[in-house]
Amino acid sequence: MVFSIFKKRDKTKKESNNGLFSRLKTGLTKTREVLTTDINQLFVASKQIDEDLFEELEELLVTSDLGMDITMEMMGQIRKKAKRLTNADELKQVLKDELLALFPDLEDTDNEKIRTKPHVIMMVGVNGTGKTTTLGKLAMKYTSQGKNVLIAAADTFRAAAIEQVEIWADRSGASIVKHKEGADPAAVAYDAVEASIAREVDIVLIDTAGRLHTQKNLMEELKKIKRSINKKLNTAPHEILMVLDATTGQNAISQAKIFHDAVGITQIALTKLDGTAKGGIVAAIASTMDLPITYIGVGERIEDLQDFNSQRFINALFD
Repeated sequence: MVFSIFKKRDKTKKESNNGLFSRLKTGLTKTREVLTTDINQLFVASKQIDEDLFEELEELLVTSDLGMDITMEMMGQIRKKAKRLTNADELKQVLKDELLALFPDLEDTDNEKIRTKPHVIMMVGVNGTGKTTTLGKLAMKYTSQGKNVLIAAADTFRAAAIEQVEIWADRSGASIVKHKEGADPAAVAYDAVEASIAREVDIVLIDTAGRLHTQKNLMEELKKIKRSINKKLNTAPHEILMVLDATTGQNAISQAKIFHDAVGITQIALTKLDGTAKGGIVAAIASTMDLPITYIGVGERIEDLQDFNSQRFINALFD
């Protein structure tokens, strides 16, 4: 009887994983077309591993938004290992292994383990990346797990931003702390953390403004919000999650570096991988920033915001 229960659980878990993989592959259709089709054709068409094949592979990796430096480093490793290979299928496996190696071990962080209460997550990113939508999907994710969630509408410069957060709070069953348009964002964040302590909230999600990252005043504002949160709760924010639009390619890395220098990013969420994004940018960001990619967005539905798993991602790109 006990064996039967465990067998049923294993089957359910396997079906769940298969469903995630299927949605991931579907969401990555356009991304796969940009990177995978050409590479698969390259390997099928090639009957021998030679310098011509290496040059074509190198070009494909650069154009996949992996970046020149990372591509050159990878190709150096691939050329060394290629001496022991006999066919293109083996070379393809080496390529997958090398891409996987670009992801830091940090990305294996278990997103489900919330060790603090309240656990404060500060969301940052440029406007248009899907930051507030990602925040809303996270609120849905946490409330569906039975957690008590509070959202802080700290993007006070746009009335539409506050309204959008209100919609997500209502949809997810989360509570909300907001001030009037134009109010001090740091004050909103402070009040939200204060309220979360009083109400014994599990998760606090803080929305922030996302004007162009080249504007110095935005960085100073984010630093102020972070200080305000820390003033009320000296262990917070526990996570600073940056949302990046994968379709912007190498520019996403530039954005991440500036935000990281300002406030110290701890996690990255990559959105719009169901669009024209090229698969190489995911590995490039993980490798360049040496930070965990914890979530990826592969569609509009709530379930299309997935916990990131590098092995599953690479398999979905190539299989």
